[in-house]
Parts: sequence; C-alpha cells; structure tokens
Amino acid sequence: MSTKRTTLSAIAMVAGATLVLSACGGGSSDNGGSTGGQEPTGDVAAMAIAKGESGDNYAAPEVPQSNDQFVVSTDNPYTAYNNSAADANNSYNTFALAQVLAGAYRLDGNNKVLLNKDVMDSVELTSKSPQVVTWKIKKGTVWSDGAPWGCSDFYLTWLSSTGKAKDAAGKDIFTSANTVGYEQISKVECPDPNTVVTTFDTPYPDYKGLFGVSLDIMPAHVLERETGVADVTKLTPTGGDQAALAKVAEFWKTKWNGFDAKLMPASGPYQMTGFEQNNSVTLERNPKWTGKPGGPAKIVLRGISDQVAQAQALENGEVQVNSMAQPDVNAADRLRGLASQGVTFGASNGLSFEHMDLNYKNKWLQDQAVRKAFMQCVNRNELAEKLIRPVLATAKPLGSLTFFQAEEGYQDNYAQYTGDAAAAKKTLQDAGYTFGGDGFATKGGAKVSLKISHTDIPRRKQTVELVQSQCKAAGIEVVDDTDPNFLDTRVSQGDYDIALFAWSAAPFKSAQKAIYETGGGQNWSSYSDPKVDASFKDAATNLDETAARKAYQDADKQLAEDNYSLPLYQLPNMWAFKGIDKVYFQSYFGALWNANEWVKTNK
Repeated sequence: MSTKRTTLSAIAMVAGATLVLSACGGGSSDNGGSTGGQEPTGDVAAMAIAKGESGDNYAAPEVPQSNDQFVVSTDNPYTAYNNSAADANNSYNTFALAQVLAGAYRLDGNNKVLLNKDVMDSVELTSKSPQVVTWKIKKGTVWSDGAPWGCSDFYLTWLSSTGKAKDAAGKDIFTSANTVGYEQISKVECPDPNTVVTTFDTPYPDYKGLFGVSLDIMPAHVLERETGVADVTKLTPTGGDQAALAKVAEFWKTKWNGFDAKLMPASGPYQMTGFEQNNSVTLERNPKWTGKPGGPAKIVLRGISDQVAQAQALENGEVQVNSMAQPDVNAADRLRGLASQGVTFGASNGLSFEHMDLNYKNKWLQDQAVRKAFMQCVNRNELAEKLIRPVLATAKPLGSLTFFQAEEGYQDNYAQYTGDAAAAKKTLQDAGYTFGGDGFATKGGAKVSLKISHTDIPRRKQTVELVQSQCKAAGIEVVDDTDPNFLDTRVSQGDYDIALFAWSAAPFKSAQKAIYETGGGQNWSSYSDPKVDASFKDAATNLDETAARKAYQDADKQLAEDNYSLPLYQLPNMWAFKGIDKVYFQSYFGALWNANEWVKTNK
C-alpha cells in the first residue's frame, strides 16, 4: 500500500484509534470539469454528509436495492482482515473493511463522529473519577455466521490492544499496531452480553475512538472455537492462564490475513465473499445485518497502483468508482476531461500527510548531523509544486507532524528546511565529513549512502528522483528502493533507511503516541526522546483541551529538533465516479464509507 493508518485528530480531541499507513487527495469540482486548487463545492461537498446521519447519530437509511455489481478501484489491494495487527495495519485494508466490520462509532465525510445506532443503543460516560464508560449494544446484533456480536468481542479488542500482555523479553505478545486508550483501561466487564463497562486508570477524552473506529472488533467466538479457549473474557493481560493467552495472541496476529470465510464473518452491512490475492476483494450484502440493507448487491474493490490506469478503467466502464489515496496529476487531468461523459471528479484535503521517517538503526542516521543535512537538502516546495499543486493548487509544505495546517495549534517547526544544499554540505563538513572525488560525503573511508524505501506508487518514485537530485549537491547519495510490498511486509519490521509513506488519521489525535513514543507499536525507527514521551503522555490523558494542545505542540517542536521525521505535505484525496448518485472519499475509510447508501443512476 502506500499509506499507513492512525487515528489522528481532526481538531482538539486527545485520544483515539490507530494511525494507518495512509492516503491522499486534491482539488475538486462539482461537475468534474474544473481545475484543481479548491476544496469541494456544491454537490460534491454535500456528498460528505451521509444519508443516514441525524444529529450525532447514524442509522443505515432505506435505499433502492440494486442487483448490479459496483466495481471500485483504489491504489493497493486488500491484504488482511485484522487490520490492528502491526504487520497488517494499512489504509487499504481499512477501505475494504469499512462496510464489513461494525463499530460503536462511524465517521462521515467531514470526519464528524457519529454513534452507530445500527449496532449500539448508547455509549455513556457513567463516571468521571475514575472514568467509566458504559457501552450498550443493540439486542439482536449478530455476526454474519449468526453468532452474537457483543461484550466478548469488545473484551477481545481490549485484551489484544492493551499492550500489557508481555513475553519474557518484555514485548507485546499481540503486537498490536496501537495500544493508545486501551492501555489506559484497567478492566473490561460484561454484566450481560450486550453491556460493556470499561474502567480507566487515567482519563481518556477520546474514548469514542475505541471499539470500532479502527475496525478493530474481531469475532471472539471464532478465536475461541479455533484455539479451544472456552471463554476469552476469563483471560487477563497479566497473570492467569498464560498458555491460553499465548494461543489467543498467536491466532489473533497470524490467522486473520487474506480471506477465509469460516474465520472472517462480517458485523457490518456487507460480508466478504471472494478474494484474489494482490488484486481484489468482493463484498456482498450481509443477510444477518440488523440494519437496513445496502443498495449495491455486490461491490468489488480492486487494487490498481497506477492512477492513470484507474482513470482509464473508469473511462472504459470497467469500474464505476476511482478512489485514489495517492494524488496524481495526470490522472486528475484525465478525469476532469470526462465530465461530458457523466463522470464526476472530486478532490479535497484529507487527514493524511506524506513524510519520511529516518531510521535510528542506520549507522549514518544515528548521527544527527546526517539527519539534519538530509532534511536541509530536501526541497519540499519543489516536491509540492511538481507533484501536488496541479491537483490542489493551495498545497504547500507541511510544518508539523502532529497538526494539520488548518488546525488550531498548528505551528511550522520545519520552515528552515527549504532545500539548501550548501547549508546541508556545511552541516556535514562541521561534523567531520569529507567529500570524495564523486562529490559524496565520506567518513571512516565509507560513503554516506541512504536508501529511500516506498511502494510502487508513481508519485513516490518521482519524489525519490527529485530528492536524489536535490541531495546529490549536498554530498548525500540517495538510492531508490521501490518495493510494492514495503508497507505490508517491511515497514513494521524497521527494514529501511528512510521510509517514505503517509499517515492517515481518524479524528483522534492521541493515536500519534504509538508512533513517536519510545517502544510505541508503530514506532518502527527506534526513535526515543523522554521529552516527547512525557508530552504525549500528558496530552493523551489531559481533559483540559488547551493544556492538551500545548502538550502536542511541545512534542511536535521536540520531534523537529531531533530531526527524526520530515513532513512533506498534506495529501489531497482524489476520486471520480459514474452511474452512482453520491460518492465521497472519506479521508480515513475511503470511498466505501457509505457504500451501503449508493443508488445506481442512469447518468
């Protein structure tokens, strides 16, 4: 894939779900014919509001049933059902599972947090000291195999993501992608199958991001059947039956990859019925779904890494929807030109940003002088100018890892990094590096050479080509390491010098803690700074919104001073469709976030 997932904040919420290897976007029009450089207007902007939302609630609306198949393209294929396992966690699984796995809350296209009334009666803060949240599940809610969807499933979610179940080496035996929020829950109780009572050790303002926004509620009954563990709610992260806990962890992190109908039931409006590895996943209506049935009879989500090929497939009628987490200039131009054929094009800034993480395990990058010099030689404005502005004309370099440019609290901590090769070269010289006849920096007889690893997204290859040219003048050799499976198999193992990808966010900022704290579930570069740890801990537990924002700002400033990760730009999401009434690319869940509401048109 090309982006990782997380649950960042759309504004000042403090805690949340999981950061995901992410997606992108761009400018839009309401008729498909305008240029980039503007946020959605008119009909396209209205498509961000779900038909089934009412106030702070959502319930699937009644829509006409189609017997047709809707084919949707996106940049990379689905790979795993358990998207909370660290080595599986990415946006493209989120896109596929948005209609398959239900949760307590949903997000609309504007990232408004909505209580999912199809499966929940209520979620209430029943005590503030200690913080206790009571989750009431709608009676009769079941998985697609008929088993109840209830407290034991919520319990498994907490058990697997609390981060407190350790092996002899002190490592999380579940290897959850994100433990933020769950690690603050001291106990989960099931007074009855439809009631979940969570008690927190420390305050957690973003509790609405737990149990479902990250599509993390797995079927406990399947795990119990397959492992022989009679009742998962009898297990605890520490103490108790450690042998049974180890079996549960092993199944949880290894057996929910790809697709197996027996192991992977649905709790949402659609169930998976087909899977072609490295290609597509097929969804059909879930006959056990308790809400109103979805409009499309069948949805096929195909991975097509070339965005221009996606656009061509839409033009040829092979697909009905393009959903591009990776903005592409040529694809945008092509899609805008299809307005007369009834194609609607949309693009808007999403909650995802492109960045480069510098791996502290690399011998060169352990030296802050090399990290700083690399950031100095990268001309981020040139990258935005050539790769993003033709899609969204207002795009500019991002100056923060924790805030988006429109958010309250945003400060540009990276303004000094403007692509100054001479300054980068001086940084290296002052640190004792010399330059060989080929112009590259050396020390101890070895040349400074850094690989940038990324998936096979055309824009990413173009990014590396530009950076190679920019940093050569500073004496840093940059090598392109393109790997279609980089985000699926390597990034979570820390197998890179520099990782180029994007983080995608839901509206909960606290999930960033898992990325930047020492030993965090998504901190794959061995980065560690006690000041950053303290700031994120404060932010994720502080009920004072102003104080929490200041703590995030402190963390962000220290991250910049450490020269750990270089933000490039906020990514626009880009999509197009034909023959459907209302499609919008939700910045976290992708185009399928409201696919159950789609109605076929003759357009």
